[in-house]
Amino acid sequence: MFLASFFAIIIGFLLGLLGGGGSILTVPVLVYLVDIPAKSAIVMSLFVVGCTSLIATYHHARKDHVCWKTGAVFGSAGMLGAFLGGRLTAYIPGALLLVLLGVVMLIAAFSMILKNSKQSKDTSADSSDTPTCPLELPVLAILFDGFFLGIVTGLVGVGGGFLLVPALTHLAKLPIHGAIGTSLFIITLQTAAALAGHANHLDIDPVLTLMITTLAIIGSFAGANASSYIPAHHLKRGFGYFVLLLGSYLLYKEVNQSIILQIQVLIKDNREFIIGASSVIAFMLVYRLWAWLHTKSNKI
Repeated sequence: MFLASFFAIIIGFLLGLLGGGGSILTVPVLVYLVDIPAKSAIVMSLFVVGCTSLIATYHHARKDHVCWKTGAVFGSAGMLGAFLGGRLTAYIPGALLLVLLGVVMLIAAFSMILKNSKQSKDTSADSSDTPTCPLELPVLAILFDGFFLGIVTGLVGVGGGFLLVPALTHLAKLPIHGAIGTSLFIITLQTAAALAGHANHLDIDPVLTLMITTLAIIGSFAGANASSYIPAHHLKRGFGYFVLLLGSYLLYKEVNQSIILQIQVLIKDNREFIIGASSVIAFMLVYRLWAWLHTKSNKI
């Protein structure tokens, strides 16, 4: 329990400091250190991350680091995706959700490691003369990314800040501090919607959940205050390697013959739904590629 308490503070600190990333540790901590079933751990994680992000959003808002309009646009699509993701977890085995979390952790790790050097260059371009919140937004692209990240939040109980912050800096052209504060606002909206999606299959320990949440909030105070003094990109590479190791361990532990059989049964029992959902996702990805190519061509 001591380790769980320690990591709860670290999770809150990273959320307050980086605008995301720390929440990806919550489910593994609850599953492997506290021995909580996967689906219960996901619901508890959503509550912990949502409450912590709400407090951290308040601290960043006091520094004018939250772009409410951008967050509302991104968050509205994210809430829909998170609600649907929460609903879907009722039909997916807990072990398979952990495998999915492991994959998300690897993506997050590579995102933090590979984009660290680029973000450090981008940060140097931020100045006091640069407006925190842009007047114009690529609404369709933001809605797409918000919906996709919302589904991830609802399914595996992570806030998605490791992808939100880069998306906000590149899509919405927010400076890094504005992206961190706005990311926390979006995470708050998404986790609330994801909890609503889980409403018909809640099974959590309220005392343990409140204890972890309280410790994470304490950590978020320190993280939010430190964000003005510690360049976020200095921490991301090391944290990315840590998440890479943890995600690899999770996949090593969970991927076995049993999980392969569960995937085969899931595909067989839900063939029509999977084909339909895959078609929608493929269409959205094609549109996103088209929008990206046209954006590139306009810059040439």
